[in-house]
Amino acid sequence: MSPRPRTARPRTALSAALIALACLLAPCGTLAAWTAYGLADTGRYVAVMAPLAGDPDVRDAVADAVGDGVAGEVAAAGPLHGTVRDFVEDAARSFTRTDAFREGWNEANRTVHEAVLRALRDDRTAGRPVTVDLAPVTARVKDRLAEDNVPFARRIPVRHTAVTVLPAHEADRLRKGYHVLDVAAFWLPLAAVVFALTGIAVAACRRRAVTAAGIGTALGGALLALAVVIGRRVTLAGLPGAVDGPAAGVVYDALTETLRTAAWLLVGLGLAVALASWLTGRYGHLLSRRRAPAGPPVGPAPSRPPRARL
Repeated sequence: MSPRPRTARPRTALSAALIALACLLAPCGTLAAWTAYGLADTGRYVAVMAPLAGDPDVRDAVADAVGDGVAGEVAAAGPLHGTVRDFVEDAARSFTRTDAFREGWNEANRTVHEAVLRALRDDRTAGRPVTVDLAPVTARVKDRLAEDNVPFARRIPVRHTAVTVLPAHEADRLRKGYHVLDVAAFWLPLAAVVFALTGIAVAACRRRAVTAAGIGTALGGALLALAVVIGRRVTLAGLPGAVDGPAAGVVYDALTETLRTAAWLLVGLGLAVALASWLTGRYGHLLSRRRAPAGPPVGPAPSRPPRARL
């Protein structure tokens, strides 16, 4: 016996609210989990960044930066001619194609990532910038230039100077956000699942609730994928000119690849659940009608002819 309309309305409203909240929390929980368990893992970060050492845009950007820095050091040590500058730039580009560069690339990424994580997780670093020492990378470039007989290469000083990765105010702002994401990475996905199951359980029509939850999850995944695209434009537009360019886009795409995959998984999962629920309701009802036994004939029973008396 179906519930009366007055009884079904509160249940329907509560179910819709819970399912809507679950669909909103699903992409937010995915983003938080990606940040806490993917982006904040040093090993995974280095593994994601390692293939970029062979990307032409990244190699060119690194070569330009290293070449400018080395050329400045050589110019400070003595006169710098155009041929020497060209040779320095060629040596820097050649260096980016060696195994030594790949090792230095991975080590530099590991060093920077560990320094940033240490600052974000330790509240005692408040008010201090995030710094790293990149002297080993400078030493590798110096040795390579010395082997190629670059003038004044051996005079290049390898200073253990603290290079600022994040200013103090940005590190403090990111530290607060990191603590929030660290907690949200566990509770938001769990809350999304609980709200979705509760909304389906209290619904007057559970099949429709499952369909709505599937469609809402797919929409949440699509919004997350759109947010990644918009975030790329905003991030690249906010970078200074020294690091802006194709290389920055390549790095962003590599870091957000897992997040984009998770967003499309939400879309696929949501659509699959919604389609399965719709097909079950449509064709399951037709099959139940076909399998139902025929009822007794309606109307008066036919009269029997009277028996003839002997």
